Amino acid sequence: MSFLSALRASASGLTAQRIRLDVIANNLANAETTRTADGRPYQREVVRFLPQGATPFSLLLDRLRGGSGTATAGVAVSEITVDPTPPRLVYDPTHPDANAEGYVAYPNINPATELVDLLAANRAYQANVTVLNAAKQMALKALEIGK
Repeated sequence: MSFLSALRASASGLTAQRIRLDVIANNLANAETTRTADGRPYQREVVRFLPQGATPFSLLLDRLRGGSGTATAGVAVSEITVDPTPPRLVYDPTHPDANAEGYVAYPNINPATELVDLLAANRAYQANVTVLNAAKQMALKALEIGK
């Protein structure tokens, strides 16, 4: 892997993990949102990644040819999807969003799951910063050799 490709891969990882951190923070902020603009409770969002410069079809072709089915150019956010898990129902007949039976539909967000995802995204972000710093140090040492 060349110096520039290492920088590109690390930078793409930083960007992807920042987006993931933003989505997780949004999920946690809306964990109690029982009504959105469409009238339903907030639904958890999930970030999907794809190797940068690759499409699902090209990765499949690579696997069929005996390759690893991966790309080394970095990572990109392919989409932010909505988790289809149904909302959790809590009995609270005094809540303004309660249905006829007295149940309120709360978002399908488990704070423990979100915090674990947050820690994993933070660690991945830190790892990409470490790679970026190591590549920078190697480039500086290479410049010193040339003096």
